[in-house]
Amino acid sequence: MSGAGPGRAGGARELLRRTAEALALTWRAGPLSCLSYALLAVVQGLLPAGIALLTKWLLDRIQHGEGAPGPEPLLLVAGLGLLTTSYALLPPLSEYARSRLQRGIVLVVQDRLYGTVNRFTGMARFESPTFLDRLRLAQEAAYSAPERITTSLFAIVQQFLTAAGLIAVLFAVSPLMTVVTAAAALPVLLVEISLSRERARVMFSLSPRNRRQLFYQRMLLDLAAVKEIRLFGLGGFLLRRMNDETRLINAAEERLDRRSLLRQTPLTALGTLIAAGGLAWMIMAAVRGEFTAGDVSAFIASVSGVQGALIALLLQCTGAYHALLLLGHFTDVTSAGPDLPVPAEPRPTAPLRSAVTFEDVWFRYGENSPWVLRGVTLTIAHGASLALVGLNGAGKSTLVKLLCRLYDPVRGTIRWDGVDLRDMDPERLRDRISAVFQDYVEYDFSVADNIGLGDLAHREDRGRVVAAARRSGADELIEALPRGYETLLSRIFAEESEGADGEAEAGVTLSGGQWQRLALARAMMREGRDLLILDEPSAGLDAAAEERVHRRLRAHRGDTTSLLISHRLGAVRRADEIVVLDGGRITEAGTHAELMRDGGAYARLFSIQASGYTEDEEAQKRC
Repeated sequence: MSGAGPGRAGGARELLRRTAEALALTWRAGPLSCLSYALLAVVQGLLPAGIALLTKWLLDRIQHGEGAPGPEPLLLVAGLGLLTTSYALLPPLSEYARSRLQRGIVLVVQDRLYGTVNRFTGMARFESPTFLDRLRLAQEAAYSAPERITTSLFAIVQQFLTAAGLIAVLFAVSPLMTVVTAAAALPVLLVEISLSRERARVMFSLSPRNRRQLFYQRMLLDLAAVKEIRLFGLGGFLLRRMNDETRLINAAEERLDRRSLLRQTPLTALGTLIAAGGLAWMIMAAVRGEFTAGDVSAFIASVSGVQGALIALLLQCTGAYHALLLLGHFTDVTSAGPDLPVPAEPRPTAPLRSAVTFEDVWFRYGENSPWVLRGVTLTIAHGASLALVGLNGAGKSTLVKLLCRLYDPVRGTIRWDGVDLRDMDPERLRDRISAVFQDYVEYDFSVADNIGLGDLAHREDRGRVVAAARRSGADELIEALPRGYETLLSRIFAEESEGADGEAEAGVTLSGGQWQRLALARAMMREGRDLLILDEPSAGLDAAAEERVHRRLRAHRGDTTSLLISHRLGAVRRADEIVVLDGGRITEAGTHAELMRDGGAYARLFSIQASGYTEDEEAQKRC
C-alpha cells in the first residue's frame, strides 16, 4: 500500500484530486446542507465590504450636509442596519449548517473507511505496525479531514470575497496602500505552507508513539488486565511508560510550536506596522483636506478588514493544506487493493466430497522472517477427523490460518476437492467452515448473541441457539444466569433495564471455561458445514468437563470433516489420524496406536502427560 507521508504531499494534481474527493464526500453527506453552507459563506464574505461602503457614504453625507449628492441618510442607515443585523445573525446559521453537514460527513466516511477495512480478505495488514499507524491516521482523517477541507474551502471563499470587496473599497480610497497592504500578507502564506508540511511530518513521525501511548492507556483501563496489573504492581510501571511517551510527544510538538512562533511573530509585527503607518498617513492627508471623513472610515475598516481577511485566508489555506495531507492516509486505506487476490470469476465452492490437501506448503510472515511451515504435505479426508499436535511455535495455528485463507502460502498449494483455495471466493469458502479458535472472542453482547453470531442467518432462531448451547454443554450455566439467554455478558456496558435503585445494572462476567463453552456453542451454530476446526477447544476446562465436551463433539461431528488441535494428547487419541508438526515440518503421522508403537516424539509426549495424570491420582490417594 502506498504511503502518504509528509514527503508525499504530491503536486498540485494530487492536491486537487484530494480536494475533489473531499468535496464529493461532503456533497454525498448532504447536498442541501452543502449548498446552504456555501451560500451563507458567499453572503458573509460580501457583507464587510457592503458595511464599509455604506458607512463611508453615510459619513460623507453627514460631513457635506443635506445638499450633498448620494442616497438619503435614512436609507443608508436602514441599509446599514440590515447588513449589520445580517452580519450578526448569519454566523449561527452557518454554524448550524456546518454542524449538520459534519454529522453527515462522519456517517459517510465512517461507512467508507470501515467498509473498506471489512473487505480486506486476510490478516496480514492487521499484523503490520506500519499499516496500523496508517490506519490510526486514517481514522483521525476520516472524522476530521473531509469536514475541515470543506469548511476551509468555504471559509477561503468567504475570506476571499471579504478581502476582494474591501480591497475594492480601499483601492477607491488609495491604490498605493492597497498594494502595500496586500503584499504584506504574502510572506505569511509562504511561512504557513512551510509549517504545514513540517506539522504533517511531525504528526507522521509521532504516530508510533501515539499508538504506544494509547496502548498504555487501554492497559490501565482494561478489565481483563486489572488482576495482573494489581497483583504484580504494574500500574506505576505502565503509567511511567505512558508519561514517557507523552513527554516525548509534547517535546516534539513544543519544538514545532517554538519554530512556528519564531517565524510568525516578525511577520505579524510587520503587518501591524504597515497598518499603523497607513493610518497615520491617512489621518495626516485628511487634515490637509485630501480625504473625507468617509474615506478615513473606509480606510480604517478596509485596512484592518483586509489584513484580517488575508491572514484568515492564509490560515484557512494552510489548514486546508494540512487536512489534504492528512486525507492522504484515509485515501490510501480506502483505495487500497485487496490484500489477498480474489479471482474475478471464482470457482464454485461445492460441498467437500473428497479431501482438503496441503501440497508442499511453505509459509513465513515476512520476507525477512523465519519459515513457519516448511514443505507441509497432508490430506484431511472427507468425513475423517485429523488431529494436529506439536510444541508451541510448531506452526499449528498458522496452518489453520492458511486453511481459512487468512493468508496464502508463499510456496505450495492448498486444495479443496482439487481446487486451489486461491481460485475460490474466500467468503463462500469460509461459509463451508466452522471453527473454535484458540483466541476466541468474548463479545460484550447477550448470551444469545454470543452464540447466534456463529450463524447470522439464524441468529434470531432461539431453538437453534438453545440446541447449540446444549451440544457444547453451556446450557446448564446459561440457565443459572440472571436473565438466561438474555443476560448481558459485559462489565463495560450495563443492562438496558434498571435496577431497584434506578441505576442500570452491570452485566455478568464468566470464567474462562464458561466462555469456552459459549465459543464452542457459537461454532456449533453453523450446522451443515463441511469442515470443523477445533483449535484447543477444551484448554480452559477441567478433565471431566473436557471429556464431556469431546464426547459431545464426536457426537455432533457425525460425518463432518474435522481438524483438531490440542496440547492435551489424551483429547486427540480417538482421531482417525494424528499428525505431529515440529519446526514447521510433519515428522510423524498415524493413528494413536501406530504412533505409540513407533515410540517417537508423540509416544514420549503422551507418556509424559499420562504419567503426570497417574502421579496426580496416586498423590490424591495417599492424601
